[in-house]
Amino acid sequence: MRKIQIVTLVLCVGILFSCNNGHKKPTRAELYEHAVALHKKMVTIDTHNDTPMNFIRRGFDFSGEKNTARGSRVDLLKMEKGSLDAAFFAVFTSQGECNTDKYEKVNKRALEILDAIHTQVARFPNRAAIATDPDDIYKLKKEGKRAIYIGIENGYPIGTDISLLKKYYDLGARYVTLCHTRNNQICTSSTDSDTLNKNGLSEFGREVVKEMNKLGMIVDVSHISDKSFFDVLELSSAPVIASHSCSRAICNNPRNLSDEMLQKLAAKGGVVQMCILSDYVKKIEKTPKRDSARMALRKKYDNFQDLTPKQDSLVSIEWHEIEERYPQKLATVSDVVDHIDHMVKVMGIDHVGIGTDFDGGGGVDGCKDASEMMNITVELLRRGYSDDDIKKIWGENFLKVFREVQALSEM
Repeated sequence: MRKIQIVTLVLCVGILFSCNNGHKKPTRAELYEHAVALHKKMVTIDTHNDTPMNFIRRGFDFSGEKNTARGSRVDLLKMEKGSLDAAFFAVFTSQGECNTDKYEKVNKRALEILDAIHTQVARFPNRAAIATDPDDIYKLKKEGKRAIYIGIENGYPIGTDISLLKKYYDLGARYVTLCHTRNNQICTSSTDSDTLNKNGLSEFGREVVKEMNKLGMIVDVSHISDKSFFDVLELSSAPVIASHSCSRAICNNPRNLSDEMLQKLAAKGGVVQMCILSDYVKKIEKTPKRDSARMALRKKYDNFQDLTPKQDSLVSIEWHEIEERYPQKLATVSDVVDHIDHMVKVMGIDHVGIGTDFDGGGGVDGCKDASEMMNITVELLRRGYSDDDIKKIWGENFLKVFREVQALSEM
């Protein structure tokens, strides 16, 4: 009997010791408090937003104070609430036919968007500024301002005039996503249904990559085909990025990167910025009525080619009406961090970042807009990532590549 009492006493002491001195899991509130403190100390950058598409749309207010635009994910107020220090705004142009007339039109459109970005940011000099250098984010954070960087999404507007790269660079653009959802004059796309052209980088595309290396302009491999991807890695003299991509091993979508691609990109010194567009994060149950309504809208507006400002505004309204009528089941923040976990395992902690694709379809449950960015940090903390790891993911990894690309340039 005495033996049983002694054993019971030892067990009770052991349990008590474990409760008092073991690793108690932090509460959600404690994790959030930790995240807030961390965001104050570190710099945070989202490398892909399509926010400029909202600039001419009804109800959009970049300040965020009176922003009533449907589906708007990013404005200054949301960035401030989410402690997001910087974002790359994309100069996006939809892919059309590759001929001289179209090149002239789409180049004109790209220049209009570039001007619109500068104009919008200049309206709020006390809250934001255009950034062009890796260190600008630190300076602007100290001033309490958001840093707005610029990227070109789709190299289509370059046409066959290589000198336009320098023009875009001088206007503030610091990366180019070589193509979008269809093949273009530079390379083949990961999602083009045209099976006749699977040749990767074209001869002109090779010149584009070389010129970008020379300028100190970051080559972005998001959206491009596997063959194009490997061509770029072989050719580029500088590290490259995927500004908004996910892991194909976690979600089998051609837009995502295979483990081999992740490893090769890391070996080149590059970084993959985690995209949070649900279709690339997780296999989502199809909504046939929603899909058919979207297709009908594309047909109505000629696949959104050569839209007037009025038509563009109408497309936005009708698109979001479809979204509201047939809501899509979204992936979650936890699903997003599943990808980050896998990419860190495959590539190492120094090669992963965040590029949401907000205002271009990005947004998951728990992080639907820039005001909720802190929730990604909370989930990273919950899974045991250290403060130093999170600093790397939220900006330091990308900025390291940014600096190296500039250092290797000839400018």
